[in-house]
Amino acid sequence: MAQNRRSLPAFLTSRYQRDVLLVNGVLLVVSFFILLPIAATLLISIKRSTDVIRKPPIIFPCDTPAAAFDLAACRWSVDGYSRVFLAEPSETSLLGFVLNGRMLKTYLPNTLLYALGTAAAVVMLASMSGYTFSRYRFRGHNFLLNFILAITGVPLLTNLLGLYQMGAALRSLPVPIYEDRVFIITVYAGFFLPLSVWIAKGFFDTIPRELEEAALVDGCDPIGGFVRITLPLATPGLMAIFLLTFVNVWNEFLAGYLLITKNDLKPAMFGMYDFLGQNLINAELVAAACVIVALPTVVVFLFARETFFQAMVEGAVKG
Repeated sequence: MAQNRRSLPAFLTSRYQRDVLLVNGVLLVVSFFILLPIAATLLISIKRSTDVIRKPPIIFPCDTPAAAFDLAACRWSVDGYSRVFLAEPSETSLLGFVLNGRMLKTYLPNTLLYALGTAAAVVMLASMSGYTFSRYRFRGHNFLLNFILAITGVPLLTNLLGLYQMGAALRSLPVPIYEDRVFIITVYAGFFLPLSVWIAKGFFDTIPRELEEAALVDGCDPIGGFVRITLPLATPGLMAIFLLTFVNVWNEFLAGYLLITKNDLKPAMFGMYDFLGQNLINAELVAAACVIVALPTVVVFLFARETFFQAMVEGAVKG
């Protein structure tokens, strides 16, 4: 590539360099505005309350009467995190303390259960449905695909009233078959499944049929060929579906707020809503809670980023 650029005329080379500088400059500006609120939240979460409410505000609490910035005089504090964790000594705990904050003890475990359960259900159903739509032609094939695509345009908010009444009806049945956790996971899976079917179908379309035919010749049945040959090749796409579903469920608020009746089963976004109402004047406390809630999704993407980016590139090139 470098050799090809050297062979270009001088005016084309200068134009190429100018375009590169322009694109990089735009990306830097966009990245700055994206990272600015994140950095502000992190800084507020480790400030003292007196430094948070100072006027005029300061970015770094490192000023002294003699200097505007002194690194040795920085007044960082983790009081916001300690108040969210509510760590208390315990003789029975292995660590010598227990975390009694509702955000960590109740809301985050609930959200983790809902996100993992929904993502696993969506991946399983989308993989089977996407494979069926990709490999088989049957009556109503195109109609069903278009119908599924149309469903993806329906926002969850428009269905909440019907889902709320459905949950109330199931809850009033004399037989105790209703469970808030199962109901909310089913709702999330039904909402995120249609788009996932299309994504899975796109990845299965890129896998040659000849590989499955070779497996059938070698004595493998159709299900075995799907599980042993096709499914591993579609792993990047299924991982992308898992991550997108996980993050969307983690950040969802309205369905968890309206469809779950018990506060002990509410998700983390409801916990943030409740936490904000109780600590509106304590900005450092709210910022610490925001960081704690956002951290799991960041960690998940950091560990799975290579597979996710591979899926996005393969989907763009092959699709």
